[in-house]
Amino acid sequence: MTTSPRLSRATFASTVGTALEWYDFSLYGTASALVFAHVFFPSGNEFAATLASLGTFAVGFFARPIGGIIIGLLGDRVGRRQMLFVTLLLMAVSSTAIGLLPTHSSIGIWAPVILVVLRIFQGLGAGGEYAGAMLLSAEHAVDEHRGLNAAIPSLGNAIGALLATAVFFVTESALTQEQFLAWGWRIPFLLSLVLAIAAFIIRLRVSESPEFQAAGGAPRTQRIQLLEVLRRGGRRIPLAMLMSIAPNVLSYLPSVYALTYLANQVGAPAGVGLLGVIIANALKIVTVPIAGWLSDRFGGRIIMIIGSLAGAVLVFPFFVMLDTGTPVVIWAAFVLIFTLCCDMTLASQATMLSTLFEVDVRYASVTFSRELIGAIVGGSIPFVAAALTGALDGRPWLVAAYCAVLCAICAAGTWALPEQKQSPAGDGRRVTV
Repeated sequence: MTTSPRLSRATFASTVGTALEWYDFSLYGTASALVFAHVFFPSGNEFAATLASLGTFAVGFFARPIGGIIIGLLGDRVGRRQMLFVTLLLMAVSSTAIGLLPTHSSIGIWAPVILVVLRIFQGLGAGGEYAGAMLLSAEHAVDEHRGLNAAIPSLGNAIGALLATAVFFVTESALTQEQFLAWGWRIPFLLSLVLAIAAFIIRLRVSESPEFQAAGGAPRTQRIQLLEVLRRGGRRIPLAMLMSIAPNVLSYLPSVYALTYLANQVGAPAGVGLLGVIIANALKIVTVPIAGWLSDRFGGRIIMIIGSLAGAVLVFPFFVMLDTGTPVVIWAAFVLIFTLCCDMTLASQATMLSTLFEVDVRYASVTFSRELIGAIVGGSIPFVAAALTGALDGRPWLVAAYCAVLCAICAAGTWALPEQKQSPAGDGRRVTV
């Protein structure tokens, strides 16, 4: 009797590719905060230049739903594997081009204009990457390990962010400030081309999804349109959108807004919050696989509900722990929300989405529901949180209540979703239980 491996080759290839793509996406965020204001937006007003630089980061964020829908529709027609090469190409070419882009002092206003265009292409690629990687991994896995394989690609996000931070830090530390701003900042972006080649080679060794092949994909003479995807998804589409709320809240509240809160309200050194994010990301190497295994063992729905409700309750002590100003307590707060609660929701989300829709509309259905909520909820969390904190003169309780309500809505939407299992024939059909 042959025993199927817990983790497939497709899962490894998908995770490596996702890590390298999120290396590029995260690298841009770091550079937009520390470098781009000096080399692409030298307006004479440092604050205005920084805002303009960070604005280009947001452009990529809001380009993700568009890329997700386009790539998802194509992925349901020509296959997951092919589109994952497209997303990798989009990210690698964009990042390499940023590393070669002349500065404002060389070509004037065209420098920031081209930078924005390249950031849009990064966002388009990122929008279709995670869903494709998750589906390729899940659809290669046997049923008893489907949740584990679907969850692992989310680990690529954390690995990519850690790698980007490390490369940027080493490059900056090895050079003087003048050297780094003159040319050193380009090195991490140019390195993305080398990493992309490695990812291409790894992904070439992975076959197309067996479920997609068994279902035959969408007929080549038929184009699956977005309206058709929404019609066939029915109520599962809006419920899947609700299910995607908590993963965004529990990701971007600690990793983005908490850094601002620590600096402005608590007065903690910037390095304390950044180290908290690094620690929380590093621990995901352990917690993401465990959460995926739990989803296989008990079902994705119950793990998502537990993670969402835990986040709704623990967001209040999260801010209490931040307010202590004590580094160890702050780091524990990040692990509590950004690692434990967030990873339960991410892993269970991947498990459920991988079986919620018919295989020939699955890619588009997943990207539509996941990426649109990512832009709306994830993209707005820092701004809404800052406004609510200001409304209470720096106290965080409106923010905590807002996030708790969002997590509770996620739990309710997840409860209303039908439980899905694969057809015994393995043809991508859903069986509602």
